[in-house]
Amino acid sequence: MPQLDIAWFPSQLIWLAISFALLYLALARVALPRIAEVLESRQSRISNDLERAGRMKDEATQVLADYEKALADARARAQAQLKAAVDEMAAVAAKREGEAAAKFAEQVKAAEGRIAAAKQAALGGLRAVAVAVAAAAVERLAGGSAGGQIEAAVDRAMRERG
Repeated sequence: MPQLDIAWFPSQLIWLAISFALLYLALARVALPRIAEVLESRQSRISNDLERAGRMKDEATQVLADYEKALADARARAQAQLKAAVDEMAAVAAKREGEAAAKFAEQVKAAEGRIAAAKQAALGGLRAVAVAVAAAAVERLAGGSAGGQIEAAVDRAMRERG
């Protein structure tokens, strides 16, 4: 094998140096600049993407804050409208309750008047019946008429009983 023969070493070392120099020049002038350019473009793209993502995050945060504010405002308006509706309904209910209470009070007063009139009528009829019964009892028991004393006794008894 000629590679292991010492006589061939100097020429192999020269070719090794020439090959290394050509390969070094080819890599340094062509391949490595392209690789560096690709790495730089990747780094630039990554930086741009990160910067854009940061801006989008800030924008999304602002949109979220605006949304939450709008939502809170809408809830506040809804609560105010609900409170106004409840207050209005309470006022209407209070008015109707007052009207119903007045109507019922009027009906109660009229009923009390009718009851008082019926009581007076009943008591007037009761007096006549009581006088007749007492006169009949006195005639039967005493055998005679008591006259005006019976009416006075019935009036006194009715006054005592109320």
